Amino acid sequence: MTQAATPSQTVGPFFGPALTWPDGPFVVAPGTAGAFWLRGTVLDGAGEPVGDALVETWQADPAGRYHGMEGGDPDFRGYGRCPTDGTGSYAFLTLKPGIVTDPQGRGQAPHVAVSVFARGLLKRVVTRVYFPEDGAAQSGDPALSAIDEDRRATLLAAATDDGYRFDVRLQGDRETVFFDL
Repeated sequence: MTQAATPSQTVGPFFGPALTWPDGPFVVAPGTAGAFWLRGTVLDGAGEPVGDALVETWQADPAGRYHGMEGGDPDFRGYGRCPTDGTGSYAFLTLKPGIVTDPQGRGQAPHVAVSVFARGLLKRVVTRVYFPEDGAAQSGDPALSAIDEDRRATLLAAATDDGYRFDVRLQGDRETVFFDL
C-alpha cells in the first residue's frame, strides 16, 4: 500500500504556549547602559494587525560581533523572541549593533535581522532593520545595495523617544522587503 505525502501546513497559531519565554523580548537586561526599545507592529496584506505572529531578532553586539564569536561580548545574547499581542505589536529591549564584517571582508551597516512566523506563511519571512543615523555605512552595505532604491525605506526604522519603531508589512502597499534564504 502506497501512502501519500503529508501536505504542507501553515505556521501557527501555537506560539504563546510553545515557543516563548519570559525573557525573550529582553536581548539585554533592563537598566543596561545604552539599551533602547525596538517596537513595531506586524500587519497583513489588508493593513490589519497580526495578533498571533512570532517575531525573532538576531544581531551583533555594539562591537559588531555575534554571540560566541572571538572578541564578542560573552554576556550579550544577541537573540530575542517576542509574540505579537492582540494589536499585532512586539517589542525588544536591545543595544545598537555595530558594523559587521562579512566573510568577504565587506562591512555591513548596523542592522538587526528579523524573522516573522505567522498564520498563512508556509515558512518564516526574513528581513533586516537598519537605523536612520547610519546613512554613510548603509551606502556600502551589500544587502541594501541589492535592493531597488525605492524599496530600501521599508527596512529603515524610525527614531522614537525610547528607541526605534519598525513595522513589518507582510503584503500589500509598502510591503517590507524580505530576503530569500
